[in-house]
Amino acid sequence: MSEQSPITKAYELAREHFARDGIDTEAVLAKLDAVPVSMHCWQGDDVKGFENPDGELTGGIQVSGNYPGRARNADQLRADLDKAMSLIPGAKRLNLHALYLEADRKVERDAIEPRHFQRWVDWAKERGLGLDFNPSCFSHPKSADNRTLSHPDAGIRQFWIDHCKASRKVSEHFGRSLGKASVMNIWIPDGSKDYPFDRYGPRETLKDALDEVIAEKISTAFHYDAVESKLFGIGAEAYTVGSNEFYMGYAATRGTMLCLDAGHFHPTEVVSDKLSAVFQFVDRVLLHVSRPMRWDSDHVVLFDDELQAIANELVRGKMLDRTAIGLDYFDASINRIAAWVIGMRNMRKALMKAMLEPAAKLKAAEASGDYALRMALFEEHKTSPWGAVWDHYCESRNVPVGAAWFDIVKAYERDVLAKRES
Repeated sequence: MSEQSPITKAYELAREHFARDGIDTEAVLAKLDAVPVSMHCWQGDDVKGFENPDGELTGGIQVSGNYPGRARNADQLRADLDKAMSLIPGAKRLNLHALYLEADRKVERDAIEPRHFQRWVDWAKERGLGLDFNPSCFSHPKSADNRTLSHPDAGIRQFWIDHCKASRKVSEHFGRSLGKASVMNIWIPDGSKDYPFDRYGPRETLKDALDEVIAEKISTAFHYDAVESKLFGIGAEAYTVGSNEFYMGYAATRGTMLCLDAGHFHPTEVVSDKLSAVFQFVDRVLLHVSRPMRWDSDHVVLFDDELQAIANELVRGKMLDRTAIGLDYFDASINRIAAWVIGMRNMRKALMKAMLEPAAKLKAAEASGDYALRMALFEEHKTSPWGAVWDHYCESRNVPVGAAWFDIVKAYERDVLAKRES
């Protein structure tokens, strides 16, 4: 009989520890495997896309840094995605923007079709992945003044309405082709740099435009619509048309998903506290996991208190089946593949740790009013041997344990990424 590895030994002890609280770690890991996390394509190329890869970003989008190795075409980006995904355990999806179409000639955004994304569908099908989608209402001449679906010019507004309609067809194609419903999220940069006179009019226009976008019914077996709010952004510091209140009301009355982005609120607000409130009024939520640094700066997701609080709420409130989890950040100051891997692994760590909470004991303590016991259980779980369960999870899913994945990323940087900078 062969001797157990240190990882296996540690896991067996951890398994016994959690069993004393009635927690079956193998059942937890099977449950964790069933929760997909959607990885965002735009981390790999700094939100450039393939319409005009050398163009400047506009519409409240800004990426800082120029670390070598940015993907310059779809094949490079898919290779980078493959490398990152090979280092991340659990079910995964890919989130695409309309910018990432592939065509042999320029295609205007209101004319995109499913065929322009077929290579992405074929790639996803080979890997058993689901795809999500986003209309790209930024970095375009017709979004230069930070007005799209609320634009006062009917012609420009119709262009963006038609773009979103075309995007829904792409999203539906993803769902039909892959057998996994696609979530299509609408975010627009519309707003004002300084104080406007009219706040009501643009919001009324946006409401009517969105109604036109989603007028055609598409089965949720293939496609979901989501709408995303923002507090403010570059060029929209004084007024954002699509505010939290606007989209909360829209999602609740129109039956769309509500997208909550962790970086889109006041610095003292947290998404973790909003989830249980929002779910009283909307059926499904799209969660964009990001890390704001003073504002919506989209830093790489860390294993921090708010990430854990978000995961805790999803698990404690049994909200996972009603939530689509996706990451949303773009850091060009570090190795882009490492940025993907760090964020994705952290999201899964947080979900796993939440699933390992002594939920039955915590619930009983709270129900009996024993708040000292509740506090003690919370604190003890912080240093419970969940790390040994994570290491076993990675090893049993054939991905590197600990920081061993970083050596693979550095080798890929040396052999592949560095050669792109000619």
